Amino acid sequence: MENPIVKLQKRISELTESQRKVADYIIKHPLDVAFLTIDQLAGVVGTSTTTIMRLSFNIGYSGYTEFQKGLQEILRNQAAPQTRLEANIKGISENNLWSRYAEKQINNIQDTLDTITPESLEKTLDLINSAERIICTSVRSGLPVAQYLTHGLNRLLGNTHLVVADVSDWVDSVVNMTSKDLLIAISFPRYARRIIDFAKSAKGNGMQVISITDSYSSPLVEHSNLILPCNSSSIAFHNSAVSSMFVADYLISAIAINNPERTTERLDKVNSILTGMNYHSLN
Repeated sequence: MENPIVKLQKRISELTESQRKVADYIIKHPLDVAFLTIDQLAGVVGTSTTTIMRLSFNIGYSGYTEFQKGLQEILRNQAAPQTRLEANIKGISENNLWSRYAEKQINNIQDTLDTITPESLEKTLDLINSAERIICTSVRSGLPVAQYLTHGLNRLLGNTHLVVADVSDWVDSVVNMTSKDLLIAISFPRYARRIIDFAKSAKGNGMQVISITDSYSSPLVEHSNLILPCNSSSIAFHNSAVSSMFVADYLISAIAINNPERTTERLDKVNSILTGMNYHSLN
């Protein structure tokens, strides 16, 4: 996705005087504009909504709404945490914080449901089932998802392990991987270079690569066989793991349900060992 601000800068000399006035305000105040309605922007700049619509058309958008979505996406992907927090707290009060949070996560999950196709999920399950070895990797905000997915898949299949890309010397591992092995990479804005490098090396070595990331504009797309886009936006400063955890939990559930003989036998053996160790408290 091309940066809307860059588009404005490239085309500003072709705009009318009134459109340049709007463009100049947007370039100087992108964070504000990302959350202003077209009427509010027109009022702040002192122009008409028609001028703003024509400006949006002239730089290649279907309208102000599409332009604003592009601006929000760029800010979300590139902005530092404190900038995201500053943007997100606009319009939120303590009275509606809980409901706004719940609404955001419900919308994130719905957006993820709308984006990931059943065919993509089936291909993902096929790759997981057929893999000899599975590596899940992530850092920072994506790490809880990688840990959860690793734990669930390894309980069922026994061939999955976690590599924290920031602290593990994954280079020694990836050189021994083949097309029979699978890497599941999890990363969200601002994307960690180590995960991108890991995915690039894995695919270059013949591994299958599935990426759980925020969108098809993620830098992981180039190095992946399959993408599972999960909306990671939050009402605060961070990448939310709720929708990606939702997808991870589905994958674990689907593997268990679709392969009852394979998974039940392993779960029985694991449970037998845990019981023999008196692992669980019965109180």
